[in-house]
Amino acid sequence: MRKTRIGLPPLDWLRVFEAAGRLGGFSAAAREFGLTQAAVSQRIGNLEAWLGRALFVRGPRGVTLTVEGESYLPLVQESLSALARSTEDLFGTAPTELRVAGLASHIEALVLPRAAAFLAAHPGVRLMSDSAARRAGLDEERTWLQIRFGRGAWHGREALLIAPEILAPMAAPGQGWDAGIIDLRGERPGWRDWARLTGAMPEAQARLSVDSMGHALAAAEQGIGVALGSLPLARAALGAGRLCLLDAPRLPTRDGYWLTWPSDRLTARRQRALVEGLLAVLSGEGG
Repeated sequence: MRKTRIGLPPLDWLRVFEAAGRLGGFSAAAREFGLTQAAVSQRIGNLEAWLGRALFVRGPRGVTLTVEGESYLPLVQESLSALARSTEDLFGTAPTELRVAGLASHIEALVLPRAAAFLAAHPGVRLMSDSAARRAGLDEERTWLQIRFGRGAWHGREALLIAPEILAPMAAPGQGWDAGIIDLRGERPGWRDWARLTGAMPEAQARLSVDSMGHALAAAEQGIGVALGSLPLARAALGAGRLCLLDAPRLPTRDGYWLTWPSDRLTARRQRALVEGLLAVLSGEGG
């Protein structure tokens, strides 16, 4: 491939190249920019012709960066970030919108009860939420600011803790162990882990088995039984008296709820301040 031009390539081509290199493919870059895969391929082809170098190796299973592409990518990323920061600092105005994505149950339990406090603290900002049907869908979600559950380590993302996950037996008012227990399937610690902590397994049988914490809490509110519920997710229900904690030990875990974003995304001071304001509210520090 011969070099046909010198100087700075068009910014649009560089942005598409950066996204394809960062996300590992043309399809992912197309989703980020709302383009077709063919349009992304054309822009990168134009950039390669401009530079006179191949930046990607095309294969039947996708694309990979060439040696030149791997060397060029961090330079482009640093330059785009510096340009974005300088533009924002010189000409930017205060953000008027903040969009956050997460599982529907996390948006409902963590964001909505605190939305009024955030909006009161930021009267010129509109808060928007996007619900993901499942956790794996967050990797494909175009909304870059996300609430995630885990241990705070996601490749290429920064994360700030909203709340550590703590589990505790809880039920509807007036309900006790005689109502039975609700079994929650999945990765969270369960009743057997709680029994190892307390030294005694609940004698009540599990008459209902669910696959999400949101369903377990909803079932407990309906008086179906005792749930080993998430204190962060049950905060509103406990405060409103729809759920009550049993006089029983709590079970700390290694997981938590985090506010996360791509490491190279939150560079403008005003935008970061807005995100930190949302974190303060979600974590209970801002009202």
